[in-house]
Amino acid sequence: MARKKVTVQALQAKKAAGEPITMITAYDYPTALAVDRAGVDVILVGDSLGMVVLGYPNTLPVTMEEMLHHAKAVARANPAALLVGDLPFMAYQADVAEAVRNAGRFLKEAGMDAVKLEGGREMVPTVAAIVRAGIPVMGHIGLTPQSVHKLGGYRLQGRTAADARRLLEDALALEAAGCFAIVLEMVPEPVAAVITERLRIPTIGIGAGPGCNGQVLVLHDLIGLFDRFTPRFVKKYADLHGEIVRAVQAYCDDVRHRRFPGPEHTFPMDPEEWAAFRAMLEATPLPTTDTKGRP
Repeated sequence: MARKKVTVQALQAKKAAGEPITMITAYDYPTALAVDRAGVDVILVGDSLGMVVLGYPNTLPVTMEEMLHHAKAVARANPAALLVGDLPFMAYQADVAEAVRNAGRFLKEAGMDAVKLEGGREMVPTVAAIVRAGIPVMGHIGLTPQSVHKLGGYRLQGRTAADARRLLEDALALEAAGCFAIVLEMVPEPVAAVITERLRIPTIGIGAGPGCNGQVLVLHDLIGLFDRFTPRFVKKYADLHGEIVRAVQAYCDDVRHRRFPGPEHTFPMDPEEWAAFRAMLEATPLPTTDTKGRP
């Protein structure tokens, strides 16, 4: 039986009922199909695609057009999961009107159900404007990868009492501005638990401990398809990078030793047609060519 479409309201009901929320990234049609069939609640088309799919050193080079391209592919899988498009760097920071337009493109052009953006209190006017336009917004605080240079690297956030209070105030401000959920990334477990307790909206943790209302991971980390590094907060459930290498090595070995393709991989010809073709060749020999391919 087909799953019922997950909505913003369904996620908030899960928080109220104490039911954990599952969220995972996907960047194309086949992986969106797979993770949706697995029963995930939320699919994030994250700007992490810049690193795990496009090979950029970080998420900063990712463009709106690249995000829309991948979001459209995910939406074509018609998943029951809530679809969230990640606003890339400089798609929303410079101008509120531009932020609303770009957020709208995720829904209008790419078939997303909501958008996500990074930042705390400084993003409140932007969040409020996008929400007023009828677009659900997921917030993201703690480690915000688009601010990696400002933060001095991928560092744990909220380690001091003052920083923890700032994160709580950011979360409350985003909730008041209209966010329906907030991602907490690389935040000490007790701080994330307090923020989760104080908010009416769900928190989705990544490196923020089990006290959050849900968890999110980058799919390529979870399945072992990204081999440059594995963050401490990731649990690898498979090693697909290693499996792909093994499979391709086996294929190359079979080809080089003429074990592939075998009879089961080829297509026979009707004996009468083959005989007729041979007769044609004998009656009209094809022109020969020299070693450089010239007649």
